[in-house]
Amino acid sequence: MRKARLIYNPVSGKEIMRNNLADILDAIEKAGYEASAFATTPEPDSAKKEAARAAKAGFELVVAAGGDGTINEVVNGIANLKKRPKMAIIPAGTTNDYARALKVPRNNVKAAAEVIQKQQTVKMDIGKAAETYFINIAAGGSLTELTYEVPSELKSIFGYLAYLAKGAEMLPRIKPTKMRLVYEDGEYEGNASMFFLGLTNSIGGFETIAPDAKLDDGKFSLIVVKTANLFEIVRLITLVLNGGKHVNDSKVLYVKTSFLDASLIDTDKKMMINLDGEYGGDAPMRFENLHQHIEFYANTDEINDDAILGPDDQKREAGIELVKEYEKIQDEDSEE
Repeated sequence: MRKARLIYNPVSGKEIMRNNLADILDAIEKAGYEASAFATTPEPDSAKKEAARAAKAGFELVVAAGGDGTINEVVNGIANLKKRPKMAIIPAGTTNDYARALKVPRNNVKAAAEVIQKQQTVKMDIGKAAETYFINIAAGGSLTELTYEVPSELKSIFGYLAYLAKGAEMLPRIKPTKMRLVYEDGEYEGNASMFFLGLTNSIGGFETIAPDAKLDDGKFSLIVVKTANLFEIVRLITLVLNGGKHVNDSKVLYVKTSFLDASLIDTDKKMMINLDGEYGGDAPMRFENLHQHIEFYANTDEINDDAILGPDDQKREAGIELVKEYEKIQDEDSEE
């Protein structure tokens, strides 16, 4: 029988995982796996280390249970391996963006585990920044700094409200940053309050920030907010809430790209990089999209057809890759 390892945060979601552990393991076993569990500890990289150990021990499935931070840590444990197990998620955090993108139930951990029984998967893109992997967002600029200032206890108790309250408090302090951003089809050089790379269409609980994002096309959604003016930012937020209309605004650059090189023009200044809501280092930094890198169990019946590649899209993607490989061989022959 195939083996599955459940890696769960015992304190996430008011200990909801600990209280439902038996039902979750039973649901995984009904999907055809011999299931076992590991409770994370306060030790740094606890989930990451266990995910790597399980993958190297031959487990075919790793289930990450907790908030988006736990999922990120498990991904970082297996992403650099040549042979990677499938993944499933059981959300028990505050925003649960990844669960929202995969249409995994967010308020019922047993139902989330039962998604595995449907045997539906998506080969998900993930991002790489230096030697760290991320699953949902990478960002930089003063507009992103509120995520560092929201205390973890407020996140747990108030969820989105904690971010909104802190964001309203910080908006008057937002300053422009002069950035150089090199992406697949161009370059932006100038002032911005934020650059943002999205991998899914669910970010901070909203599905309209990157409205046309695909989960598996090898492309980031790059958003650059070119203004630090308080009133213009409030207007852009209104457009986000009004169906994602910000993407066509003159104060926003919105493009698709498979990579980004982000740096500051003024090298004496500092720009912190946010990876999945946590501090991930400082610019300059290169971001790469790892196309269809990890296969996740998902509720694909409920995922919008526009959010994942269909059979025709996959054939077209394969054709593009074939042409690229052919051109590469021609270039090498010319050099010889």
